[in-house]
Amino acid sequence: MKIVSIVGARPQFIKAKAVSEAIKQNNRDGCEESIEEVLVHTGQHYDENMSKVFFDELAIPKPDYNLGIGSGLHGVQTGRMLEAIEGVFLKESPDWVIVYGDTNSTLAGALAAKKLGLRIAHVEAGLRSFNMNMPEEINRVITDRISDLLFCPTATSVANLFAEGFKNLYMDGELIKSFSVPIAGFPLVANVGDVMYDASLLFKELAKTKSGILSSLGLAKKGYALATVHRAENTDNGERLRDITDGLLGIAEELPVVFPVHPRTMAAMKREGIERRLNKCKSVYLLPPLPYLDMVFLEQSARVVITDSGGVQKEAFFYDVPCITVRDETEWIETVEAGMNILTGTNPEKIKKALKETEKSKSSGKKCSFYGYGKAAASIIACLKETQ
Repeated sequence: MKIVSIVGARPQFIKAKAVSEAIKQNNRDGCEESIEEVLVHTGQHYDENMSKVFFDELAIPKPDYNLGIGSGLHGVQTGRMLEAIEGVFLKESPDWVIVYGDTNSTLAGALAAKKLGLRIAHVEAGLRSFNMNMPEEINRVITDRISDLLFCPTATSVANLFAEGFKNLYMDGELIKSFSVPIAGFPLVANVGDVMYDASLLFKELAKTKSGILSSLGLAKKGYALATVHRAENTDNGERLRDITDGLLGIAEELPVVFPVHPRTMAAMKREGIERRLNKCKSVYLLPPLPYLDMVFLEQSARVVITDSGGVQKEAFFYDVPCITVRDETEWIETVEAGMNILTGTNPEKIKKALKETEKSKSSGKKCSFYGYGKAAASIIACLKETQ
């Protein structure tokens, strides 16, 4: 069986690593059917610390194809990806195409595959913010609609798909007997758990031994806040971005803030005159994008995480670190229900107030029941083989 995996952004590299390890394990186990994986990097993230260093430090094999698409308007970027990915599919003729998450790379990979009649597996299917102003929401909804196999990370994501009329349900990788004959026109839906949880288990201890980021910054464990901001809804709106940074400055009055800055966010902060304000504050550490293991160690060691990233919200939860999410909604509602994540929007006072509230946060110990047991990637491979 040949699989083509489409990646383009940092979170997708991490998810693909977990699935690639499961493929290797399948082949090492001498299974009757070996699997060939062809890795395609669209180049959506092309900065050295946003891309190449990930492949190096996580020992991800060099992509078989690096399309070098780069940045651009959504339509331009997606169109270039669509054209380039189509050429790869025509050459490779895969049995399955795997796409991850909700980026333009996800959408382009799924569209190119569908147009050629190839079967699509969507990892992280069924997530919904219910905000169609988000490019990510558009990408994930369309990708779910045209995929053939939907790998859900949580029971909530399964319920979202069920509410939208999807019919063929798997539970925990086991096909429900009543749906043993797939209903025509509907993809198969599998609740396999979260590959990000698999990855967190893979890299948690490695980060502790490999990262020297805290000593280089002169900070102590649990002695700082970690912030990330990158979503277009926040970076493309000057008022929202100023409010978020005002909130970070408020937190910096009580706690140092480590802020690795996404290139798009830095461009927006310079445009809005925000970078100068942050640089004047000695308690704010503005950093370039960091290698993944440094980020993992910063997440594990922070007193609190402040973010608009879905992946960072979950990683904070996996590492039992309270999170403040500077959005109006989240796809990862389980983290909120468990009392480990506070939604503040971009209101500076709410962000600062949430810091006090996180002091009451305690791990529910339910992360495994929410996100599986670290075997999501193995379940994905088993389902792909079962439906071959």
